[in-house]
Amino acid sequence: MANIHSINPLISIVLPVFNEEAGIQETIDVLERFVVARKERYELIFVDDGSRDHTIEILHAAMQKFPQIRIVEFSRNFGHQLAITAGVRYASGDAVVVMDADLQDPPSVIPSMIAKWQEGFAVVYGKRRHRDGETWFKTATAAAFYRLLRSMTNVDIPVDTGDFRLMDRKVVDILAQMDEPDPFVRGMVSWVGFKQTGVLYDRQERYAGSSKYPLRKMLGLAMNGITSFSKLPLVIGYWGAGLLGIISVLAVLTNLFLGTMTGTTWLIAMTGFVGALILLSLGILGTYVGRMFTASRQRPLYIVAQTEGFKQAIVKPKQNDYHLVQLRN
Repeated sequence: MANIHSINPLISIVLPVFNEEAGIQETIDVLERFVVARKERYELIFVDDGSRDHTIEILHAAMQKFPQIRIVEFSRNFGHQLAITAGVRYASGDAVVVMDADLQDPPSVIPSMIAKWQEGFAVVYGKRRHRDGETWFKTATAAAFYRLLRSMTNVDIPVDTGDFRLMDRKVVDILAQMDEPDPFVRGMVSWVGFKQTGVLYDRQERYAGSSKYPLRKMLGLAMNGITSFSKLPLVIGYWGAGLLGIISVLAVLTNLFLGTMTGTTWLIAMTGFVGALILLSLGILGTYVGRMFTASRQRPLYIVAQTEGFKQAIVKPKQNDYHLVQLRN
């Protein structure tokens, strides 16, 4: 990779934000101190995902004092994963770091990522060793999901990781060509391939505010991940049918041998089981059909209301999308 030998590389840090007024100033201050102390050049791209508080005003005020800040403002809330997608597309860096704006992913990990990148790795992801300030339920369900997803797909998606990662320019350029309306970014990065490695870190407690990923959104993200990278759920109906057949045979044999189960009881139980299996299969099938329907509409992935801090506009028409304006230094 030619860019890893650059004496003074440009590192883009992409931060999706949504209603972060309680802690965004602290994030800006921490990042400013970090950038000033580093030898690399930096740009900080804040993607405002339709905030309804004073987040955008705080960002505008900070940009007047801190010229490395860039702002991409969505016309409404399009979602965390699309905010990451937009930020990556607007980034100009030789490498791009994606991190949340709540300081749970500490900037102090970035130098370790850069060191691995300069060794030749195209992707360096943060692997959580410990998660402060999160409930046992969220920690347990996240761990279970990543292991389930990894077992269901042939894409090597690292466990115990989020979107906090550094990506080489060539990986970023490939991601920019992927127009998935319901993206699962960490899975897409793994799918791209190239040399990837992780760095261990302790995830910190949120500085301020509340999580923007309640259980409903976490379940939606999990479903996006599974249906984006695995066809296995589509065959659950077949497995269920086979299991039902085995249970039916065993139950009949047991009934004949012991005489303890009446035909009516057996019929009611199997009817309920078959009904649940049918509904599950239809729900899974509907999820995949819904994804195809969303993609077939060919709408823009997001709408940018305005940008600030970028110097040069480059219009790059993309397949299956309207013209997206990418602004680069």
